[in-house]
Amino acid sequence: MDALHWWRQGDAVTQGTALLLLAMSVASWVVIFWKARLMHRATADVARCTAAFWQAPSLDVAAQRLQSFDREALVLPLVIAANSIANPVSTGVQATLATSGSLSQQITRVLRDALHGALGRLQWGQVLLATVGSTAPFVGLLGTVWGIYHALSAMAGAGQITIERVAGPVGEALVMTAAGLAVAIPAVLAYNVFGRFIGRIEADLEGFARDLRELLAQHPES
Repeated sequence: MDALHWWRQGDAVTQGTALLLLAMSVASWVVIFWKARLMHRATADVARCTAAFWQAPSLDVAAQRLQSFDREALVLPLVIAANSIANPVSTGVQATLATSGSLSQQITRVLRDALHGALGRLQWGQVLLATVGSTAPFVGLLGTVWGIYHALSAMAGAGQITIERVAGPVGEALVMTAAGLAVAIPAVLAYNVFGRFIGRIEADLEGFARDLRELLAQHPES
């Protein structure tokens, strides 16, 4: 009996469940490798960009320096957004609700929007990892239950049932539960690890945005 005997003996439900687990595994590992690279670059870039920003003589110079440092575009959008309010490129623009507030309010709004965009890039893929981690065991369990039912139904129609005839099909069906756990465990671990990295980077970005707002509110011509 070869390793794919259960695949050939299984019906559409068993094969569909196996394919679904395979797709979930591939998707989660693609996200894991992509986010591992993102977290590595983002952790280094945020620290390097904030240091370069505070060493710059002006917002314009800081924005130019950050273009070569901020590979994941996490800090630079904050600086560009704040610079667009502190140093508008044109005058005589028609008044709108966005420009009717105080300078502090306008800076807060644009920094909040830029920060949400940066955090959205950091959070990308977390939902998929959480979904795979929480549903893959149940998908595997579904395959196991269906496989056992399918095996017992086939043996019931064959007449005499012995332990040897039951052990093989049931053991093959239990492979689906193991497969579900094998898909879920890496996704859950990655979700937790990346969550810690995202929390640290988010705290750094929020602190930088708060310091930038205070700087521009007191010195709008920086």
